[in-house]
Amino acid sequence: MNAFRIGCVKYLNAHPLIHGWSGEVEFDYPSVLCKRLANGELDVALVSSFEFLRNPIYRIVDDVSVSSDGPVYSVVVAHYGNLSQIKEIELDPASQTAVNLLRCLLAEFELTPRLIRPAPGSAGRQSATGRIGRGEPVVSGSLPDTKARLLIGDQAIRFRKSHMGEFQFWDLGEQWKKLVGLPFVYALWLIRPEVTDAKTIANRLRALRNENLANLDQLIAGTVAGVGDPGSSKQLDPDFLGRYYREHLRFSFGEEEKEGLRTFADLCATHGLLERCDFKFKLV
Repeated sequence: MNAFRIGCVKYLNAHPLIHGWSGEVEFDYPSVLCKRLANGELDVALVSSFEFLRNPIYRIVDDVSVSSDGPVYSVVVAHYGNLSQIKEIELDPASQTAVNLLRCLLAEFELTPRLIRPAPGSAGRQSATGRIGRGEPVVSGSLPDTKARLLIGDQAIRFRKSHMGEFQFWDLGEQWKKLVGLPFVYALWLIRPEVTDAKTIANRLRALRNENLANLDQLIAGTVAGVGDPGSSKQLDPDFLGRYYREHLRFSFGEEEKEGLRTFADLCATHGLLERCDFKFKLV
């Protein structure tokens, strides 16, 4: 296969895995990429790890993932007050993995808020005044401390930087580490089964990851120059991205990450989110 269709999540956490790719890349949200990969519209994509657990037909690029081994910073529930008092959490529909991780954590910690999908057109919307969900102010009104929202990716980063000290943030990577003592795998490179030169593709993706991590400061400088939220008074800076990439994220898929993913699959089955099955990682 001389040319293949590659998709990648459009978040900062993917930059060290895709920056400098010599070819066209289709960027989108995880849920969209999962559907396109499943439909055969893409040959390989960096997508939610839950997509593999849901449909383990894919080959996985070995030794590469987007993971955390503790606080991840960019997958959080934003809330006021005590989390045990939260009655409703609005979900981010962009990620299967984050939503199902949240469901597992809530069940394991015996928390029972109602999980709701955002109203059409409101997903991903937030204002600079601290409004979350469907534009309702969480801090005032009849539900001051009972409503929260799941935020992921760049949206979570921008929101945290704009509202630090105003909201509390329940970091799902941190809670997972406390619960099981293993890393959590958010995204994997998945290759469709009919792709004939999967090994070549996997080698290119591993080499690209290695090159970017070896030149991380240069990648960060380029990312900062190209990233800035016009609606935010706090733009991303090199110090933040350095901490984010070096302290919050892992880009390997070794034995610990694999065990963490197996544990996630077991918990998803326990809580009725997946059928229990004896799957194997098809690594290339």
